[in-house]
Amino acid sequence: MFQNYSFTVADRFIKYVQVDTQSDPHSTSFPSTKKQKDLSRILVEELLAMGVTDAALDEHGYVYATIPSNTDKNVPVICFCSHVDTSPDCSGAGVSPLIHRNYQGEDIVLPDDPQQVITIKDHPYLSAKKGEDIITASGATLLGADDKSGVAVIMDMANYFMMHPGLKHGVIKLLFTPDEEIGRGVDKVDLKRLGADFGYTLDAGERGAFEDETFSADSVTITFTGVSAHPGYGKDKLVNAIKAAGALLELLPAHALSPETTEGREGFVHPVYINGIAEKVTLQFIIRDFITAKLYEYEVLLRQYIDETVRKFPGVTITMEVKEQYRNMKEVLDHHPQVSEYALEAISRAGVQPLRTSARGGTDGSRLSFMGLPCPNIFTGEMAFHGKHEYVSIQDMQKSVETIVHLAMIWEEKS
Repeated sequence: MFQNYSFTVADRFIKYVQVDTQSDPHSTSFPSTKKQKDLSRILVEELLAMGVTDAALDEHGYVYATIPSNTDKNVPVICFCSHVDTSPDCSGAGVSPLIHRNYQGEDIVLPDDPQQVITIKDHPYLSAKKGEDIITASGATLLGADDKSGVAVIMDMANYFMMHPGLKHGVIKLLFTPDEEIGRGVDKVDLKRLGADFGYTLDAGERGAFEDETFSADSVTITFTGVSAHPGYGKDKLVNAIKAAGALLELLPAHALSPETTEGREGFVHPVYINGIAEKVTLQFIIRDFITAKLYEYEVLLRQYIDETVRKFPGVTITMEVKEQYRNMKEVLDHHPQVSEYALEAISRAGVQPLRTSARGGTDGSRLSFMGLPCPNIFTGEMAFHGKHEYVSIQDMQKSVETIVHLAMIWEEKS
């Protein structure tokens, strides 16, 4: 099927990563940064040039597009989705992508900062990439494979179907979202306009990976209110909220319940932000687990820490606010087994061994699943994301393109 096809995914990817689309968690606008729309406008232009006639960008930064059905069968409408923004954790401005052709298993020294070395020791997946073509950044920025590899894969899939009108498929919807990295990716998505029955995000890692399970997640904000007084006359008057916040943090387990000490199916309680003065401090946590009920256990634990801190610091007032972020998509996908079965079959048809995994995080699909669009996650090859050591294999991206082309055709075959 693909022997005579010239994949466009690598060229598209290299073009897309050079557009700065970093999102901003402290912004109150939507999307959080206007520059995300710079890439979205490019995607619309490219889709229209392919012949996807309804491609459009809305005011909120979402790109919607449709590849029409070419079959007489009544096929469920499927959607492929990726996000255009990159992580706030590392600069995405001025990305200089480098292609390491015919990679031979050596450590990769990034030229703009030779102290940045992508090592086999720290990135063992690279040992399976010998002979492939690896794209990295230059050492000064992240690469943006999360999730511009997914964006490029979907765009190449669209290009393939537009060039091969004889291949049967149902209606295929394309959705590109902003602000996924800051948890707002589907806040303003118009599912009625999208009109899909089932979806797939393209935002997973190594070749063959398929994720139909994610963490469940809440955010927790703890506010410490002390008593301000002149420090020269503060005896028996001053209550220092900074010290109270520090005391609560000291209660966290040193060797458990943190991202740096957990793996596999273990959850965590993770402080991510602190701000304040002696009178008032705000401390933010994210809490994660595959079992949703365990989030409540973590919240109870934090309340116990609050009670203990109040006893240590008479006069301090501590409040705690919990907000739901997303839930484990498996709770929804288990009711729609064909969504996962067809994806695993598509991976196999692409000549890849399926690797069923659980995501220690969330995707747009986590929330979309609970909004009525069951939506697991498919590999793109993106690795070591959110940092300067990010990389992707061109051949992994090409296999991802093959996978979702097969997937659209499987939905038509089995309808």
